[in-house]
Amino acid sequence: MPRVLILVLGLLFSASAWTQTIIAAADVYPPFADPAHPSQGICLQIVRAAYASQGYTVDMRFVPWARAVNGVKSGEYDILPNAWWTQERAAFLLYSEPYMRSEIKFIKRKGDPFEYHGLGSLTGKTVGIVKGYGYSDEFLNSTNFTRPEVTHTLQNIKKLALGRIDLTLEDEVVARWVINHNAPTLMQQLEFTQNGLSSQQMHVTSSLNSPRHKLIIDVFNKGLATIKANGTYDHILRENGLK
Repeated sequence: MPRVLILVLGLLFSASAWTQTIIAAADVYPPFADPAHPSQGICLQIVRAAYASQGYTVDMRFVPWARAVNGVKSGEYDILPNAWWTQERAAFLLYSEPYMRSEIKFIKRKGDPFEYHGLGSLTGKTVGIVKGYGYSDEFLNSTNFTRPEVTHTLQNIKKLALGRIDLTLEDEVVARWVINHNAPTLMQQLEFTQNGLSSQQMHVTSSLNSPRHKLIIDVFNKGLATIKANGTYDHILRENGLK
């Protein structure tokens, strides 16, 4: 075979392989996105299975969340694999069908009588948040309480235990995992509110600026329907104790 033809075929093969790879980025958000998990987290396990059913692979990059959002927006990465919907993000991201639900609860020091009854109940409070997370727009725009930012949930949990903030908030499954795996003794000092801020659905998202954004999301939606129909989705949930 002529050398030129071999080179051309090699380039075509490389391009084809590249187009079948999805680059994902998110922060460490165990158990949903976790480099220590055998599949890099429950969300990644579902997302990979959905894409794999359509012949695609997912290459995961763990970076701070704000960097992941900006990286997808700029085209450095293809997808956020576990994004919540916000009005701000909808201006530059295309969202997939939801594939999981996240229950966002407030965390307080044990013995604190606080219970969440709408944003008015936060008046005068200092509520620790994580930079770049998709809390509701109403929550982020409220002026009756303060919202100091950190880069990781564990930082807020430690600040709360030390009395440096009044409350923080997180998906309850995530918060319990973070505490139990990093500072288990703190669980004795903290508790969750009965009422949550919101119930957020998780989506795969891709930048509207990406030439592949519609393909990327369409492929995921098709793959999600496939793994729900063939039992893979339920198997993943059961395997991770979520069903």
